[in-house]
Amino acid sequence: MGLFKKNIFGQYLILKKWIIRVLGVVSHQRYHGFNELQIEGSDILRSLPETNILFISNHQTYFADVVAMFHVFNAALSGRDDSIKNVGYLWNPKLNLYYVAAKETMKAGFLPKLFAYAGSISIERTWRASGKDVNRQVKMSDISNIKKALDDGWVITFPQGTTTPFKPIRKGTAHIIKHYKPIVVPIVIDGFRRAFDKKGIRIKKKNILQSMEIKAPLDIDYENETIEQIVEKIEYAIEQHPSFLKVISQEELTENETLNQKRNW
Repeated sequence: MGLFKKNIFGQYLILKKWIIRVLGVVSHQRYHGFNELQIEGSDILRSLPETNILFISNHQTYFADVVAMFHVFNAALSGRDDSIKNVGYLWNPKLNLYYVAAKETMKAGFLPKLFAYAGSISIERTWRASGKDVNRQVKMSDISNIKKALDDGWVITFPQGTTTPFKPIRKGTAHIIKHYKPIVVPIVIDGFRRAFDKKGIRIKKKNILQSMEIKAPLDIDYENETIEQIVEKIEYAIEQHPSFLKVISQEELTENETLNQKRNW
């Protein structure tokens, strides 16, 4: 790698590498120290091709989720099985790893700008801006940047576009899947909302078990499945379909009943 070599977005790879290294070392204890990250599916990551991979995931914080994915992906590609023990895997991080994020979020301060340089594809949200609902056209440059990133490597996206659970899947993700035909790999995360604040920067609570499950790629008929069918497939894959809400509610009810019985006893 040349000292001044740039990636497809004009970023210096040597600078991006050092940002990932430093941020990775600083954040490592958040997932393997103060809290613990339980991982499933590292072997799936190692079986994927180098380009045209779209990861879809539920979303719980602005930054902690994607930072954890950078840890897990690089650890897996370095041969670690469902573990991020020993942060040495960050010495040669995967540099063609990108994630989709709201442009206004990535411009809000020095730290988000550092995160952006590490791999953000910053887009303008069509439904939300400055805390208010909006309705604006999709910028074709945003779509083309996602395509460029897929052609170059792996892309992480959060198809609900919000950290609020069980919100609808944005159809834009389904359009990208149908049009560009990437391999779609679902990820389901949990525990990040309990451990961190909404931004995912401040530790809210320690000794939280976080989890990340990387699932097998989705079987998608790109030619014949409709946008609505792909949206529903995404909902089930990242466990954000309304039917999962009923299961969670029932589990919480059962847990509360058990606690009440113990108190009464």
